[in-house]
Amino acid sequence: MATPRTVLTDAQLMELPKDGRKYELVDGEVQVVPAGRRHGRVTVKLVSRLDPYVDDKRLGMVFDSSTGFRMPSGNVRAPDLSFVATTPVPAGDIPPGFGESVPDLAVEVLSPDDDGRKVLDKVGEYLAAGARLVWVIDPERRCAVAYRSVSQTRQIGEDDFLDGEDVVPGFRLRLGDLFS
Repeated sequence: MATPRTVLTDAQLMELPKDGRKYELVDGEVQVVPAGRRHGRVTVKLVSRLDPYVDDKRLGMVFDSSTGFRMPSGNVRAPDLSFVATTPVPAGDIPPGFGESVPDLAVEVLSPDDDGRKVLDKVGEYLAAGARLVWVIDPERRCAVAYRSVSQTRQIGEDDFLDGEDVVPGFRLRLGDLFS
């Protein structure tokens, strides 16, 4: 006889400890997503460049890794950084809880302990749910991959640029700048 799974509510997921770890709800189970200092530094550097650009151009909103998005599968995914193209909304009017829409841009920054299969599962889930662009940044190898679909990818080297394309129009950042 199979043991029934305990599925957490959104409120229970949000009540998990604020211990520096990132939690996601995948197939009804809580998964702890590993991170480290290098991961955190790369993420902060990207946020510090992307958020002011998005605000200045009034393109939408940038969210950090504590922001979960409900996927059509029921999973709650929390990209390391996400961008949602919207009309500007005053901060007090942003609804609490998980986003019911998928980010237009989802960014995953790899940590040494990341499982490659699980990262690709996330990328596929973001894209299947409607994300228009996914960046997977690998600080250890100093490279990245931009996904428009699971088959349409672009390899990005240290001297190449993260490009917002039509998702974050005009945003370009030399990938190597995130590693210095």
